[in-house]
Amino acid sequence: MDKPSLPAAPLQPARTPGPELQARHDVHWRKTRRLTAILLLVWLLTGFLTVFYARELLHLNLFGWPLPFYMAAQGASLVYLAIIAFYAWRMRRLDRDFHAEEHA
Repeated sequence: MDKPSLPAAPLQPARTPGPELQARHDVHWRKTRRLTAILLLVWLLTGFLTVFYARELLHLNLFGWPLPFYMAAQGASLVYLAIIAFYAWRMRRLDRDFHAEEHA
């Protein structure tokens, strides 16, 4: 015997954000894209350009080592960790500020 089915819950219409909320979404997204672009540029500068211009950068020393050698050995990894930490910290602040305004 078939069990009687429960009536389906009525579908709630999707809420469309108001103009103020949409403007805040746009500002949040613009700040997120800007931060991402800046950090990708830093990543490119430390990872690619120091190796590409290694001969020209040999006269620069960091802790007694030539800059290209230091960046290849340790510096790039430390910069990558710093980029990740900064991104996480800054995005947490941006998201917290956005959600605080959203619920206000």
